[in-house]
Amino acid sequence: MGWSKLLVWVFFVGLSWSVAAGLGVNWGTQATHQLPPKTVVQMLQDNGINKVKLFDADESTMGALSGSGIEVMVAIPNDQLETMNDYNSARQWVSRNITRYRFTGGVDIKYVAVGNEPFLSSYNNSFLNTTFPALQNIQNALNEAGVGDTIKATVPLNADVYNSPANNPVPSAGRFRSDINGLMTEIVQFLNKNGAPFTVNIYPFLSLYGNKDFPFNYAFFDGGATPVPDNGISYTNVFDANFDTLISALKAVGLGDMPIIVGEVGWPTEGDINARATLAQRFYNGLLPRLARNQGTPLRPSTYIEVYLFGLIDEDAKSVAPGNFERHWGIFKYDGQPKFPLDLSGQGQNKLPVGAKNVQYLPQKWCVFNPNARDLSKLGDNINYACTFSDCTALGYGSSCNGLDAAGNASYAFNMYFQVQNQVEESCIFEGLAMVTTQNASTDTCNFIVQIAASSIVLPSLTVFIPVLIMVLLF
Repeated sequence: MGWSKLLVWVFFVGLSWSVAAGLGVNWGTQATHQLPPKTVVQMLQDNGINKVKLFDADESTMGALSGSGIEVMVAIPNDQLETMNDYNSARQWVSRNITRYRFTGGVDIKYVAVGNEPFLSSYNNSFLNTTFPALQNIQNALNEAGVGDTIKATVPLNADVYNSPANNPVPSAGRFRSDINGLMTEIVQFLNKNGAPFTVNIYPFLSLYGNKDFPFNYAFFDGGATPVPDNGISYTNVFDANFDTLISALKAVGLGDMPIIVGEVGWPTEGDINARATLAQRFYNGLLPRLARNQGTPLRPSTYIEVYLFGLIDEDAKSVAPGNFERHWGIFKYDGQPKFPLDLSGQGQNKLPVGAKNVQYLPQKWCVFNPNARDLSKLGDNINYACTFSDCTALGYGSSCNGLDAAGNASYAFNMYFQVQNQVEESCIFEGLAMVTTQNASTDTCNFIVQIAASSIVLPSLTVFIPVLIMVLLF
């Protein structure tokens, strides 16, 4: 190969591994079978992703990120916020999870996420009194440790901490929620004093999911929606409107210019009529080119925005309280394989991302309904049991496995439980209603998975039970 051809080849290889400016991903780990952390880090590197947001500071994850050059936001879970109200505990946390990784070849930590959406209305004020003291203590501990200039504490907040009044629902009327306005003002002032960003999670999908009258095309970036006028500005999508509502709320407390990170944004692919791979691709095909062009929102038109996609990999042990889609936000499936083509560089050259390499699977075996079973009186109870301890969300209305017949529904439920239990023979009995087979029961639209041989296994809690599926399964 001549030098000119070699340079061209290197140039295009470099392009294929690039990502849009400011783009990162959320790496969640609420899965019954997790890929080895080193495998996930290799996925990030193979796809040119150099920013990652975590939901804890797990040692195995941090160890895998050491020396990777990937910029990291580590996190303190909500259930540890009260502990962080003690300054000595905050200092110990910083020593154990931050400064210990500050060495050549260590972890490039840039942010500490103090809690995760702690002011959600559904939390009933559980973290109202502990979040701000925890934020203060962590940032002060970072400052005391001599790393506060380069590592900033922030609080990822849901977009429900601000809104516009019902009689004037436009971005320019945005204010912090009245019940927490004073607290939010204090938090914003503290973040600003320490040079830390405001972090917000924005989900156009949830706007669509939560309101049957929401204009469908307004959730996307490709036009087609009727613009919403606001003081001479036409808003053509809900992301821009939501972001600018936050800017207006910040302006109202005197800090309209402070930096904003979008901590989570994405589109799920299962668990709802609008949670589909085609719609996720449409959403990302609009978002990613904007990031590549450094195209901001109407109130910040040419501003670099740091954005973390949610999420990297599906998580089958997440709570489905918000909706069955919660387990399907990943751009990769449970086994680290890509779901659909996209271009993380934002150049519009869609192709399948690089999947996880050298994934080890359990044997090619499935647990299905036994067609010779005679007593079907306990079929419903056994299906419910299987779905209580596994993920049956693909059976729900509008999902990929919703079209199965009664035997197919039972087979899907039994197999999901069988795979969660690592294919132990005793997990495929169900009072004589099930049997093990080497014949793949998958259909054109419904995938009967074989689980990965995981590096770590976390069995789901009873909270994963999905009562709404009972009627789907039995009738």
